[in-house]
Amino acid sequence: MKQAHMLTRHRDIQNWVNDRSGRPAIARVRDRFGEQRAQLKLRFAQQSEGRVDAGMSPCSWTAWLAELDRQNLALRVDPTGECELVSRQAMN
Repeated sequence: MKQAHMLTRHRDIQNWVNDRSGRPAIARVRDRFGEQRAQLKLRFAQQSEGRVDAGMSPCSWTAWLAELDRQNLALRVDPTGECELVSRQAMN
């Protein structure tokens, strides 16, 4: 049985998402202290049909990956094709 793994290299993340017809998106949200921060998302073709994600805007890979590094995140992928953004510290 295959296990989930983490992607941290920009090229690996971009290739994995593109291979599944995904696109990067970002939203500006307020945290519990009222400060604005970026929330990263990946939009996939099968998920976006008939749905609108409030406040989510498509963005460039350059901007998305820079924010991924700034927040010290990785993309966790599992064999079923599910993915989520997690802290790189969770990799240890």
